[in-house]
Amino acid sequence: MMCALTAGQRGRSVVVLDHAKAPGEKIRISGGGRCNFTNIHTGPKNFLSANPHFAKSALARFTPSDFVAMVEKHGIAWHEKTLGQLFCDDSAKDIIRMLLDEMRAGGVELRLGTEIVGIEKGVDTFRVATNEGPVEARALVIATGGKSIPKMGATGFAYRVAGDFGLAVTETRPGLVPLTLEPNLLAELSVLSGVAVDAEARHGKTAFREALLFTHRGLSGPAILQISSYWREGDEITLSLEPDLDFSALLKAAKKENGRQAVQTVLAQHLPKRLAQYVAERHRIERSLADLSDKVLDTIGSFLGRWPIKPAGSEGYRTAEVTLGGIDTAGLDSRSMMAKSVPGLYFIGECVDVTGWLGGYNFQWAWASGRAAGESM
Repeated sequence: MMCALTAGQRGRSVVVLDHAKAPGEKIRISGGGRCNFTNIHTGPKNFLSANPHFAKSALARFTPSDFVAMVEKHGIAWHEKTLGQLFCDDSAKDIIRMLLDEMRAGGVELRLGTEIVGIEKGVDTFRVATNEGPVEARALVIATGGKSIPKMGATGFAYRVAGDFGLAVTETRPGLVPLTLEPNLLAELSVLSGVAVDAEARHGKTAFREALLFTHRGLSGPAILQISSYWREGDEITLSLEPDLDFSALLKAAKKENGRQAVQTVLAQHLPKRLAQYVAERHRIERSLADLSDKVLDTIGSFLGRWPIKPAGSEGYRTAEVTLGGIDTAGLDSRSMMAKSVPGLYFIGECVDVTGWLGGYNFQWAWASGRAAGESM
């Protein structure tokens, strides 16, 4: 939609072919229905790619401020939440209406419910066969996303097109996705299902501090979704619960003040009650603080500050917010998003091997890469 409105307002004749029944469906469901449409802190550091420099050009030429200016031009009220995330005050549908209005201003034709049957490259044009007849154009932009959330119609279409035209596709896997646990650990943690806590999730040198949620399948919440993009099967992640607190020092101080207290009583002042009880039971602590050595209290504090967990897997594309990997950026021009070996063929957005963090970054990549292609056609 961003690419189409940009090209249309430059005087190009543009048609958008969409197999969905309504436009912008992933926009509609995003951000709890309020669309986290960008992040004011967007920069190349917030993206994963085999080539971390590829996204720099497009992101620099269409910034979060540029998108906010469009939002404000259309009178859409918005607000900033934590960590630079911008949301609509009312509804994600406001963003869809804005994009449709801008497309109309550029004379863009939108064809919904259109199935693509095949694509052929002629001498100067592309011929797209559809269930409603063929369409010919000098430029063809593939903006069909990745495999995440297949119930919304997501498929590997873009990767197949890239392969048909000889472009390489890197390994793809679910990103920003809840992690699952092996049966024994899942059974052990079942008492925590539904419990949320502030945490830092770490994988190697990468760490994210946000909310952690224990679920009936494993681990979720923003901190887990973020670290899932860096995690690989067989790897371990480390959790630090309420990382600002030194639980060892807290327990020792409580021991001096009132040694008759139970460990879970002190922990429950800083952690959800069920989590505090789980920690005490995990360490088989039934005695009061006065009966526990400082070494035992240090062990509890160390556990809460560095809890190693080895996930069994992820929930997969069904719940993944994005697809990691995609069309190899080595085959694309970073300024125009055009395939270097196929003049007139462009790939933008999630289908490219550029994946953002949680928090509006993937939308900003969609806007920026779409604008880059729309300006070059």
